[in-house]
Amino acid sequence: MLARPYATTRPGTFDNSTVAGVLEYEEHDLASPTSDKNRLPTFTPTLPQINDTTAVSNYTAKLRSLASAAYPVAVPLIVDREFFFTVGLGTHPCAAGVPINGSTCQGPNGTARFAASINNVSFVLPSTALLQSHYTGMSGGVYASNFPFAPAHPFNYAGTPPNNTNVMNGTRALVLPFGAAMELVMQDTSILGAKSHPLHLHGFNFFIVGQGSGNYDPASDPARFNLVDPVERNTVGVPADGWVAIRFRADNPGVWFMHCHLEVHMSWGLKMAWLVLDGSRPEQKLPPPPADLPKC
Repeated sequence: MLARPYATTRPGTFDNSTVAGVLEYEEHDLASPTSDKNRLPTFTPTLPQINDTTAVSNYTAKLRSLASAAYPVAVPLIVDREFFFTVGLGTHPCAAGVPINGSTCQGPNGTARFAASINNVSFVLPSTALLQSHYTGMSGGVYASNFPFAPAHPFNYAGTPPNNTNVMNGTRALVLPFGAAMELVMQDTSILGAKSHPLHLHGFNFFIVGQGSGNYDPASDPARFNLVDPVERNTVGVPADGWVAIRFRADNPGVWFMHCHLEVHMSWGLKMAWLVLDGSRPEQKLPPPPADLPKC
């Protein structure tokens, strides 16, 4: 068994060597001589290139859940909320007086520094915890509840990028009613180059119901969604120059981050927060913080 990393970002510094492992199976057929195993051929797999997005997409599209009585699939068949998020890089203008491409303003074109965003909003961490602000009802000045459901200005996401690559800063959450069935399509953009982003959602597992290359087509792509045995995960790679669709039920009250698992992209702002409201029943409400919770 051989494995190697997959990466679309160049340049990058990481161990790009190939790892090998040996699997040894227990022998249950006692009638078969052990010497027979020594005559079996050894197959050495041919690995795809480190940036072969097509190979990665073809493989992940084949993953399925068991969808059995012991492991049922609870994918929502009817959704209450639909969202479309663009995921990608961008820029912030360098502050006046800051040296271009210095230690605090390193960017792609000599006039801006790197940023990253979801729906053109680059997340800024507040000084007060989001969950604390929500629970105490004191969210004013900490975060806004107006995260965009879709890009404000649609463009050819997988094609020629717009000339203006600047993104806005913001501390925004997207509010969901308890129990809402969610569908989210995440679309990679070609801004500063197409890249695969591993998006991780806190607080929930979701079902990966579809993925594809190019721009997502809401008129035709949903017909190909797998609602029978989709794989259940909490992290999914948004394909480079492509899209992925997930579904989940918002049945865990609280504030939950969703972010890129590439640390540099997360530090540039590629993250957002879902705020799930309380349900009507006691077990559907956000519990109070423990009495011994350390104070900031």
